[in-house]
Amino acid sequence: MEDLELMKFQSTPLEGLFLIEPEPRADDRGFFARVFCVEEFARHGLCTSWLQANIAQSKSKGITRGMHYQHSPHAENKLVRCTKGSVFDAVIDMRPDSNTFKQWFGAELSESNQTMLYVPEGFAHGYQVLEDETQLHYMVSALYAPQSEAGVRWDDPAVGIDWPIKEAVQLSDKDEQWSLLV
Repeated sequence: MEDLELMKFQSTPLEGLFLIEPEPRADDRGFFARVFCVEEFARHGLCTSWLQANIAQSKSKGITRGMHYQHSPHAENKLVRCTKGSVFDAVIDMRPDSNTFKQWFGAELSESNQTMLYVPEGFAHGYQVLEDETQLHYMVSALYAPQSEAGVRWDDPAVGIDWPIKEAVQLSDKDEQWSLLV
């Protein structure tokens, strides 16, 4: 059988972080697209073992969630995809030994572009909702462990994420309490 690459893996300026675009196969009925393949992910050195899948629904444009991550031994890889609406998805490299420590990257994920973001262990992750009634689906490689949870303020000036909406419409109590990086 022919070995098809049915996803495009695009590296980013932050090592280990990838944008992944499905390669839809379309006809007059619609399309088919692969969003995960153990062989394709393994060829790119990415996680192939997912332990949990999550859905996040956001009701209103401007809702901002993040920036979250988990410390070792419960650090997690994430594969994030927007299935309805759109978000500006952002990550911060929290790996102290990385050349890009405290640097950020962001991309629009949407129902229409079908782009996914592969977030490796050691990155804080968050997003800002760009349309009402938006939904994300994401896979994680570790189970949620509250004792390992950590976060960074979404608007930390030391990081300087260029959010499309400058004032978050709605934050959780927890997200309002994350500290600034020193």
